[in-house]
Amino acid sequence: MPSRTLLRRLLGVALLLPVASLSPAVVAAAADERTVDYQGLRLALPADWRVIDLDRHPEACLRLDVPTLYLGHAGTQSECTGRAAATRADTLHLEPIAGAPPRADIPTLAVDGGRALPPTEGDSNEVRYALRRTGVMATLSYGAAPDTVRALLARAVADARTRAGADAGAGGAAVRSWPAAPVATAAPAAVHAPRSAQEAFTGEGFDACTAPTQRSMDSWRAGSPFRAVGVYIGGRARACAQPQLTAAWVRRQAAAGWHLMPIWVGPQPWHSKSTGLSTDPSRANEQGRAAADGAVDAARSLGLPEGTVLYNDLENYSDRATWDAPSVAYLTAWTVRLHERGFRSGAYVAASSGVKALSAHYHQAPQAMPDVLWGAQWNGAASVSDKDMGLSGRTPQWVGPRRAHQFRGDHDASYGGVTLNIDRNWLDVDPAALGPVGGLPALS
Repeated sequence: MPSRTLLRRLLGVALLLPVASLSPAVVAAAADERTVDYQGLRLALPADWRVIDLDRHPEACLRLDVPTLYLGHAGTQSECTGRAAATRADTLHLEPIAGAPPRADIPTLAVDGGRALPPTEGDSNEVRYALRRTGVMATLSYGAAPDTVRALLARAVADARTRAGADAGAGGAAVRSWPAAPVATAAPAAVHAPRSAQEAFTGEGFDACTAPTQRSMDSWRAGSPFRAVGVYIGGRARACAQPQLTAAWVRRQAAAGWHLMPIWVGPQPWHSKSTGLSTDPSRANEQGRAAADGAVDAARSLGLPEGTVLYNDLENYSDRATWDAPSVAYLTAWTVRLHERGFRSGAYVAASSGVKALSAHYHQAPQAMPDVLWGAQWNGAASVSDKDMGLSGRTPQWVGPRRAHQFRGDHDASYGGVTLNIDRNWLDVDPAALGPVGGLPALS
């Protein structure tokens, strides 16, 4: 799940569009900023922002770690790589409300007429505003706080109102007020995916930075060896936006027989204001509980029922003296809180760091350990043996169908004419064999 090299990550810079090629926006260059017009909104962008026209470049990845204005509906996002962002950036995605997906993983607020943008924040550092007057859906992504990018959008909205009023006063045509069409919002909690979303499974699975299109999923179901898929449902360190991720997407994959691995990318064992885990175990404990609450809310919005295993992505670290204690505190708090809310816990950790830290503390609180251990060791072995998981031989820890092994990372694979950048995993997981959780009976 770590990112590729900086060169590959920033290939999107090739999509910086010259003034003449950008459509439907018009860009005017300035010394310290650029102005972009899009469907009645005029935005003054900092000079270091990329501008990507998704209609012209449907393969472009909506990365959340590079300052970018994205225009139009997202396409295949086939260029997406990486899983966790070391630093989240301010980004803005503008697209017509008509055809905008009903995102379940982030909050969506409707803005009518002269209303200001209501302040709000999301568990994944993303929020959406449905700007009904201009017919634009605006998705904001941010680092530590949304203030800067929200102010950028708010100025554009205010300017659009002012220009509309001036046009009307001069006898011109005012910007028309869009009808109060239904806004795409999260699916209600009562809509559940069938339990087949996590049937007992032993075999090969993959995960990708962004949920693949339905065409890609269908092609890979027919032509690939994979029958399990990991999908990133949220978290402050998530590297890619998820325009395909809806409750309907989840239901379709479950109905097709995919075993789903919902992944939350919370704070990470590195020093970062926007995505870092605290080195203080007590604060890391609080972060673990908050991550669990965010993951449960996202899972329920996506229609995943109680009892589902939710995986926390905690990336590799080399300084075990600093990060072992807060990592264990974070993941045990994550587990306890998930159990309190009726969900099961999984942890994606590296064999050389997180696996060893959890294993060393297992005897202290076995009931607070993740129900499923997902170890990353890119040795090419499709196995969940003790050795391949990074565990000591003949350990009783996570025995039975409670293991997954990521044995190859970050590579392109093609099946049925569809190429995706993926990690490969071998799973031996049966949620029904994990016993009761949060007062719920074992799944049957």
